[in-house]
Amino acid sequence: MRTIIPMAGLAALLAVPAFGQGTAPATPPGSDRVTQATTVSDLAALCAPRTDGVHRLEAIAYCQGYLTASGQIYTLLTPATATRQPLVCLTSPGPTVAEAGIAFANWAAQNPQWATERAVDGLLRFAHATYPCTVAARGVR
Repeated sequence: MRTIIPMAGLAALLAVPAFGQGTAPATPPGSDRVTQATTVSDLAALCAPRTDGVHRLEAIAYCQGYLTASGQIYTLLTPATATRQPLVCLTSPGPTVAEAGIAFANWAAQNPQWATERAVDGLLRFAHATYPCTVAARGVR
């Protein structure tokens, strides 16, 4: 069984700024530690951190929170009753948030052309590429 997320509301979601976007740099000067997700590469670095200890746990928590919140916002903006074709069809059961974070980081590494794109836009590209809606999946709600 697949859960279908229709495209309705996609424009509204894309208009929502990604968490942490602003004028502050995503990486503090003199550090390789990413502290916010402005771009795809920032979010990927948080989802597959190269640091140890507390900084690693903070990065993973940020990644998982970002993915969870983005997914919840998108789901709220795209009800299953929408008449537009879905953008993403998740399997049931879907991936864990940890699996999704690792998969996103791997996708970002394989798609460097999107590295400077807004994190939320890249996350949607990843979801669409990873969980496309096939003709068979569209018939299941």
